[in-house]
Order: sequence, then structure tokens, then C-alpha cells
Amino acid sequence: TDMALESLSRLRDTGASLAIDDFGTGYSSLSYLSRFPLDVLKIDRSFISALTGERKGARIVNAILSLAQELELDVVAEGIEQHEEAQWLRERGCAYGQGYLFGRPLRLPEAIIQLPRLFR
Repeated sequence: TDMALESLSRLRDTGASLAIDDFGTGYSSLSYLSRFPLDVLKIDRSFISALTGERKGARIVNAILSLAQELELDVVAEGIEQHEEAQWLRERGCAYGQGYLFGRPLRLPEAIIQLPRLFR
């Protein structure tokens, strides 16, 4: 952990932003939030898909959004597939999202072709 912390701190010193992917699952831990120099939490898609049908899922996402706000971290919601999910997240201050609602994954050559269109 100490070596990881040192490496991440050096990386961030170069101007890179650091994110925890799939937050809330697997090895993501609340202790990482206090120890590592993070900028972004990416909420796992399993929580996003539970937003519209399950009160507990919405409460968990609300808690993650509140925690991120208190820690001054940006949040990216993964796996947004429905307009209702995007709207629910926007209403609660989640400014970033990814998922099939916005576009399908692209191979690198296709992504390069799409870049000028995306940044108009």
C-alpha cells in the first residue's frame, strides 16, 4: 500500500487525475478515499441499473454521491442505459456518466474518426 501511495502521488504530481473504478464493489474500500490522492469515483454499473427499480440501490448511490461531494471528488456513473437513470443522476449532482445511452464502445480507429465530431 505504501508503494502504491507513493506511485500514485508521483503520478498525480505530473497532472494526471486518478479515479477509483467500479466503486462499491470488489476491492474498493473507504480507506482508499482517505489514503490515496484521488480525484474521481466511478460508481459501478450494478448500482446504476438498480436505480429505477430498487429503493436500496438509489439510497446507496445517494450515499456515494454525498460522500464524493464531501470529499470534493468528481463522480462518473457507469452503465447508464436509460434516460430515467441519467435524469435521476443529474438531479442529484452527478455531472458525468458513461453507458450505452450515450454511445456504444468503439475500437481505437473508430474512436479516432469520431473525435472531431464529439468535440464540436
